[in-house]
Amino acid sequence: MQRNLGIDLLRGFSILFVVIHHLALKFRLPLGPSALGDFVSKRILNGISFNGYESVFIFFVLSGFLITQNCLQRYGALNQIEWKAFYRQRFSRIFPLLAILLIVLSVLHGLQVPGYVVQEKGQTLGRALISALGLHLNWYEAQTTWLPPAWDVLWSLSIEEVFYLAFPVLCLLLPRHFLILALLALALSLPWTRGAIVGNEIWQEKAYLPGMSAIAFGVLTALLAQKLTVSRGFARSLFVFGVTGIIGVFFFGAELWRTMENFMMYILCISACFLVFAAAQYPLRSTMGFGWLALMGRLSYEIYLTHMFIVLAVCTAYRSYFGDNMHWSYLTYVPVVVACVLLGIVVERTICGPSLRYLRAKLN
Repeated sequence: MQRNLGIDLLRGFSILFVVIHHLALKFRLPLGPSALGDFVSKRILNGISFNGYESVFIFFVLSGFLITQNCLQRYGALNQIEWKAFYRQRFSRIFPLLAILLIVLSVLHGLQVPGYVVQEKGQTLGRALISALGLHLNWYEAQTTWLPPAWDVLWSLSIEEVFYLAFPVLCLLLPRHFLILALLALALSLPWTRGAIVGNEIWQEKAYLPGMSAIAFGVLTALLAQKLTVSRGFARSLFVFGVTGIIGVFFFGAELWRTMENFMMYILCISACFLVFAAAQYPLRSTMGFGWLALMGRLSYEIYLTHMFIVLAVCTAYRSYFGDNMHWSYLTYVPVVVACVLLGIVVERTICGPSLRYLRAKLN
């Protein structure tokens, strides 16, 4: 499937905010306490620093859209999907890097490297491996507590892949109108499924149904884009609405939460839908100087699974030299992003790309 620059840019935006979020969390401070806080407002700094979770939900929408669009282009309709081929494609894309990541994390655990040891009460290395491979790491964390950061990122993969285990089966079994109704019900359930969880902060953030609701938004958007063509002016309006919505959630989230609570997630998901719909209708011809961000989008899976190695190393090095003085912490952000991209390139060229080509040649 031909790449879409607009969608790559949105994916790049999302992975950029995930990396920055995790860097800010490891410093335990936003950019504000650094020297940057002397001339940039706290609202902007917090908006940049602490929207990784919201960015993952944008990823969910994008994932649903892209996989559905790919199926529609390949098979013509979802009820014509070849489920064996679908599973082979997901396996060849997801498993090689996941397997190598788990091997590396297990070795680091065995060497007792700080920041990588699975040691909280009720947690063991073996059980963490089973939860990651069994696509329930999110549930495992909710039952115990947070895993080390490089493990923790796998919670979203558990949600995505459980959804895609069921997706082709539902596409084949349900008539189109029932499938659309089921997806619509799942998408609209988001504020209720998220709000119904109380007393468990981890499960409220990482439960299956809220994340799957965001994926359902993306699936529905792809189905709509197949049937509906809009004018360029209308697509531009959707783009403006989408950008406005995401800016609102990222930088005015506290105010929105006070009035809307979990219904704020509608704004986030629908805004992402507007952006991907507009990008699909009228693809960008140029990255307009943001080629680096589009590259991050193309490498989003590789960066997502490996960026914590860079984040942990840089934070450890910074604290060993500066201690708890965060004055210069903002200077680490650009080098960290660059290092994450470079690591993503290496991982794609040495692991993901070759394994993808090999497995698809063998499995097809």
